[in-house]
Amino acid sequence: MEGVECSAALGEAAPGSPRDLSLVPERIQRREQERQVEVERRKQKRQGQEVEEEKSGFFAAAFARERAAAEELLRGAASAERLEEAAERLQGLRKLLNDSVLFLAAYDLRQGQAALAQLQAELSERRQELQPKKRFAFKARKKDAAGAAQVDAAPLAAANPSPPLTQEEGAPELSWACGFSNLESQDLEKRADELRQRDILLSDLTDCTVRLLGNPNTLRLAKARGCKVLCGPVSTSVFLEDCRDCILAVACQQLRVHTTKDTLIFLQVTSRAIVEDCSGIQFAPYTWNYLGIDKDFQDSGLDRSRNNWNHVDDFNWLARDVASPNWSILPEEERDIQWD
Repeated sequence: MEGVECSAALGEAAPGSPRDLSLVPERIQRREQERQVEVERRKQKRQGQEVEEEKSGFFAAAFARERAAAEELLRGAASAERLEEAAERLQGLRKLLNDSVLFLAAYDLRQGQAALAQLQAELSERRQELQPKKRFAFKARKKDAAGAAQVDAAPLAAANPSPPLTQEEGAPELSWACGFSNLESQDLEKRADELRQRDILLSDLTDCTVRLLGNPNTLRLAKARGCKVLCGPVSTSVFLEDCRDCILAVACQQLRVHTTKDTLIFLQVTSRAIVEDCSGIQFAPYTWNYLGIDKDFQDSGLDRSRNNWNHVDDFNWLARDVASPNWSILPEEERDIQWD
C-alpha cells in the first residue's frame, strides 16, 4: 500500500512538470531513496562479477595456452635452446599467476601453483639430462675419492632437517634442495647459482645471520631463535614456523607465519600475508638490497610495483572492526636496520 501511496502522491504532479516531493511523506521518500541505492548497489555488484568472470576466463585461456607451449618444449627432443625457451615460458606463466592472485579463486590458484611446480620439476630433469656425464675414474683413486665424498657430505647433511616438518596445509609438496640446519652463531650465505628456483629449508638455527642472494622457488624457516634471515625474491611461497626474536627480509608471492613470536618482517608480497597462532609480529616494507637483485626479481616473475606488506590476515582474529593484537606496523623511525 505504501508503494501505491507513493506512486499516487508522485503522480499528482502535472504531466511534464517536476514532481512536487513536498506532497510525499518523508518516510516514503526515504524508502524510495533506499530502494534506488539498493538497485544501484546490485547493479555495481553484477558488473563487478562480470568483470571478475571476464578476468578469470582470460587467465584460464592464457595460462592453458602458455602451459601447453611449455609442455611441448619440455617433452620434445632436449636441447639447450628448447630448454631456455621453456624456462622463459615458465617465467611468463609465473608472472601471469602472480598478476592474477587478487581475483583468482583459491582452488584455481592452487591448481596454477601445482602446474608450475610440475613444469619446473620437468625442466630441472631435462636440464640434468643435458649435463655431461662424469668422467671415468681409475680404481687406484677410489680411496681418495671416498675421503673427499665424506668431507663434502658434511655441509649437505647440515642442510637436511633432523625431524621431518609437518606439511603446510595448502602448500605444494616440496623437496628440500638445500639450506642450513642445526647451527648456532654462524654467518651463512648462499649465492644465485645455488638458489636458482630451488626449495630452501632453514631449520634449528640460533643466533645466525643467513644471506640468500638469489631467486629461490620456496623458502621455509623453522625453529629459529634470534636469527637474521635476508633473502632475495622468492618465486612462490615463504613459510615461517616456530620462530622467536628473528628479523626476516623477503619478497614473495605468498607469506604464511605460524606459531611465531616477537619477529620483524620486512616484506614485499603480491598477495595478503597470513599469520596464525602468532604474537608480537611487526611488518615493514622490504628494503634489503644487493648486487644482482634486479635480475633476481626479473627471474622470479614478481611484480615489484605491487606490495601488500601491510595487508595481513590473522586467522585467530575474526573481528573486522578491531585491529588484531597479534601483529602491527613497525614505526618508520624503527625501520633503519643495519643489514650487514
